[in-house]
Amino acid sequence: MNRTTLGIDLAKNVFQLHGANDCGKKVLGKHVSREKFAETIQQVPASFMQKLFVKQ
Repeated sequence: MNRTTLGIDLAKNVFQLHGANDCGKKVLGKHVSREKFAETIQQVPASFMQKLFVKQ
């Protein structure tokens, strides 16, 4: 099973999404505005949601 980790860097107006596979290879990289975050996160494949880390 190929798992992917999704990291979210929260800022005041823009969020950075970073997805990496089991080997650490980048598979997703996006800058998303606060207004578009909910819409964007709903489009992320379920495989990204198995393990979710939020950088504080």
